[in-house]
Amino acid sequence: MTDGPTDGPPTDRESPVGRPVIRGDPTLTGEHAERAVAFDPDDPDSLAEAAETVHQFSQNTAGDPDNVYMLRGAAACAALVRGEGSYKAAAERAGGDATVAFIRKWSRVHDLPRSIRRHVAKGEIAPTAAKHIARVAGEARLLLAWAALDHDLTVRQIRSVASTVNDGHTVGEALTAEGVTLGRMEMELSQDAYCELRRQAALEDVDPGRLVGEALAAYLDD
Repeated sequence: MTDGPTDGPPTDRESPVGRPVIRGDPTLTGEHAERAVAFDPDDPDSLAEAAETVHQFSQNTAGDPDNVYMLRGAAACAALVRGEGSYKAAAERAGGDATVAFIRKWSRVHDLPRSIRRHVAKGEIAPTAAKHIARVAGEARLLLAWAALDHDLTVRQIRSVASTVNDGHTVGEALTAEGVTLGRMEMELSQDAYCELRRQAALEDVDPGRLVGEALAAYLDD
């Protein structure tokens, strides 16, 4: 079975389509923030700019190292689809190499939750990897993104996991096939916290990870 939506953290975009929430954050994109463009699908002039941006984006994606540029192109794709009403209409208006498949893939990246898009903007998740993360739905998006960060997954591995999930398997099963354990991560603790965690785990005869998980669950419930 697949990992479906839950009542947990958001797994889709919450802010309006085209708004530069991440691109306009100077703590993430530096000087790019001042040049962040908002694409309003309900404004004809803004939609025209989105169409031109998608057209240019479709011809300059390969090899471009600028993650913010990629996010801008993704935003333009999503806004154009919203404004035109369909992927086909958006592709026809953008022209060039902007196919339906191209626009669909990048629109999905724009629709990823903010927690994932932040890592894309910071260069910690490659835009090409984000395209495959966006292929899955619900909590699977978050699980795949965090596994990619914690285990330094390649784009090929992320693509493979996404395909396996869409074939009906869980993220955990798909990651296991890649030799990765879902939920395993490394973290650095202060000396005092590390010592106390190990001491308490020994006294309770449990794995330290269990205590960390219980403490985090209690923290999130407060």
